[in-house]
Amino acid sequence: MERPGRWMSATELAALSAQLREVASRTLPAGSLTYGVFSADRTHLAQSVITVVYRRSDRKPVAFNAMAAMGIQLNGRPEEVLHLGLVMVDPEVRSKGLSWVLYGLSCFLLLLRAQMRPLWVSNVTQVPAIVGMVAETFSQVYPGPHEGARRRFAQLLAARQIMAGHRHVFGVGGEAGFDEDRFVITNAYTGGSDALKKTFDAAPKHRNAIYNEFCARELDYARGDDVLQLGRMDLEAAMRYLRHSVPRDAWARVLLTAVSAVLQRLALPVLHWFDSDREWGMLRPWKW
Repeated sequence: MERPGRWMSATELAALSAQLREVASRTLPAGSLTYGVFSADRTHLAQSVITVVYRRSDRKPVAFNAMAAMGIQLNGRPEEVLHLGLVMVDPEVRSKGLSWVLYGLSCFLLLLRAQMRPLWVSNVTQVPAIVGMVAETFSQVYPGPHEGARRRFAQLLAARQIMAGHRHVFGVGGEAGFDEDRFVITNAYTGGSDALKKTFDAAPKHRNAIYNEFCARELDYARGDDVLQLGRMDLEAAMRYLRHSVPRDAWARVLLTAVSAVLQRLALPVLHWFDSDREWGMLRPWKW
């Protein structure tokens, strides 16, 4: 669901937020989340891209990914950063092969809708498994222990604007600090995301130990630190996603979904343009 706050009714938005809270209630051991998509606030949901996975037998929500589009300025031009947001999976269906849908599919489809123009992506987390997943999925990711990780000037400018105007997107309070050299948010769990704070032992680890060691070295888990990662979703990242993340038996479904996205973005506007008899959005019949 892309930017549901722009087209869903208030009843539909409330139902969607209730589904997200339902998954969260089965995922978090205690506490509740009050920021972003959990609030059913139309303003937040107007800038969100939400992927929900339902169990086929009873249509019960079992997992979701809530991303947010954040507006910034780079090189004198407006840009959007797609914040990878919050991913939650019902413990009953963990390790069931949902990660390729929750983490990469929406970004891949949005890249298609942007005519393959590279997209900025961001991620805020203290979980080593997520740090490694982002570093290995996207391009030019900083920070991280992986090869080629370096802070670019555009990333520094983007990080400053995100921390100045978009903390509410990932539930970080105004009193949290930000280390610009390491891209580490200090004392991050004070703005509505308190229930997500973990110890290092409790945080899921990555199969590659370098990401676990990186988080243990750079983050103070007792204080509640997060790493702010910035990278790009581009053609190289899309091909890497298709090769390494999408299961072979799902390629046909992904291809069908990709073709549908391209048709919506390209073919349908062309067909509507050449239909001179009916009104469509800003297009008017020639005799109107």
